[in-house]
Amino acid sequence: MIDSDPRFRNRRVPPGPAAEAAPPPPPQESAPVSAFGARERARRRRRLWASLALVLVVGALVGLWFALPVRTVTVSGNARMSEARVRELAGLTPGFSWAYYGTWRARGLGASPWVQTAQVTRRFPDTVEIHLTERVPFARWQRPDGGVVAVAEDGTVLPGAGDVSRLPLLGGWGPDRLEDALFVARSLGRYNVQSVAYTPSGVTAKTAGGTVWSGDPNTLLKYAGAIAKYPGKQIHIYPWGVSVQE
Repeated sequence: MIDSDPRFRNRRVPPGPAAEAAPPPPPQESAPVSAFGARERARRRRRLWASLALVLVVGALVGLWFALPVRTVTVSGNARMSEARVRELAGLTPGFSWAYYGTWRARGLGASPWVQTAQVTRRFPDTVEIHLTERVPFARWQRPDGGVVAVAEDGTVLPGAGDVSRLPLLGGWGPDRLEDALFVARSLGRYNVQSVAYTPSGVTAKTAGGTVWSGDPNTLLKYAGAIAKYPGKQIHIYPWGVSVQE
């Protein structure tokens, strides 16, 4: 069959509209790393290491306690205090660690009125040495309430001193002048002081060779030679001179 209409022989078919390209898929974003999570993990690691370090330190300290106990204690210079009492004041209880022993533990020695000085020395690996200088009774002090106690040269009251009846008796009335009385008793020691009495007006010292009074302890000491010069007399010492009474 022949087509009689030539218009349709070479007919061009116009191209149709191009198919729209599909938009590319959006790029996938990688999940961001949480800054909070990183900090939390770092914090946990630090806590773990700190805990391990603490365990090691505690273990070392405990091991040191048991590894180095105090086994040997030497005490010297104690005449009135027993060695057991010195150990007690020094805090040297059985089994205490040598590594941890120090002045904080021995502070009981300084609190005792009988201890004037204390030297504590540690010697590796298990020895503690204690050397004391003890106070000694110097005089009797009659307190304002009438009680009589033993005192050292520096005025420290010494409880439980025993028989001190031969020591000089210090006392008086008015303002407390114990320090002046101690000064006079010390300064006139070579004259065998038996008592020192103080009043607001002065100090009177009774010696084996007589009695001497002065309103000022330093003036008394300045003219103390009058005691030997006028034995058995009552001597009054003033800043301007010496008065002797029969």
